[in-house]
Amino acid sequence: MKGYSSLHNHTAFCDGENDVETMCRSAFEKGLSSIGFSAHAPVGKTGLETDWHLKDARLAEYMDDVRAAGRRWEGKIAVYLGLELDYIKGLRSAMDGDIRELVLQGSLDFLIGSVHYIVPPNGNLLTVVTVDESLEQLEEKIQANLGGDGQAMMNIYWDSVLEMVGLGGFDIVGHLDLVKKHNGKGRWFDEEGQAYLQRAEEAVRAIAGAGLVVEVNTGGMNRGYLDEPFPSLSILRLLRRHDVPVMINADAHREADLDGHYREAGLFLREAGYTSHVLFEGRSGGKPVWGKRPV
Repeated sequence: MKGYSSLHNHTAFCDGENDVETMCRSAFEKGLSSIGFSAHAPVGKTGLETDWHLKDARLAEYMDDVRAAGRRWEGKIAVYLGLELDYIKGLRSAMDGDIRELVLQGSLDFLIGSVHYIVPPNGNLLTVVTVDESLEQLEEKIQANLGGDGQAMMNIYWDSVLEMVGLGGFDIVGHLDLVKKHNGKGRWFDEEGQAYLQRAEEAVRAIAGAGLVVEVNTGGMNRGYLDEPFPSLSILRLLRRHDVPVMINADAHREADLDGHYREAGLFLREAGYTSHVLFEGRSGGKPVWGKRPV
């Protein structure tokens, strides 16, 4: 996978298996041109308690560890420091003040904005639904908090994506259609239906207007629960129609997946009409710098 990169990766600092050094070594051995680290940003200020976000008290340690790895691997592979921000309606803005300040100070290289949580109408911390949790847990929460209405979950999800994009403060949109993770063969909504694709196109138009990059995320393929990337081919075609740049990321939670299913991702991109994807090359003047690579 020479010349490729993975900017979206997780280590044992949050919900990954390996340490930073192991991930860097594997990325180098696989021939990647760069690797990024995007720990799930701390959410302690929201009142949520999770076992998969970076703890507030370890943020400085995480940053120091990644920067030290960058110095060790200088001249061999570029190492970038970032965070994956969760947009949680009513609880957290994508443009988190403390974290955004780190970017402005040059302490972070990039930010990924993602929606994992949806908050039901009139919801609170006890009713937050995580679209990325197990199918059983998700079904229970949809039943308990949304009256069993999977269409409602889908609409709240896309509403949250639109709100996140509108708030801004990040560079890359993470796993754009994560809401499909457990949808199977239309368990709750038709992914090729007009209602779903209209919501997706709303998000694509907003993303295009904001000048953001969308990742082609192979994490679901790497972990064996999907046979396509995030986003789907239909949404990739929408992104191409609106000239939204895309980048390939593994969303790796273990070193073995750092270049997982990149060939397939390229095939999806070509079928959607893309001839190139972008590579992150750092920041200049407070803005991300993007290179380009043929698909």
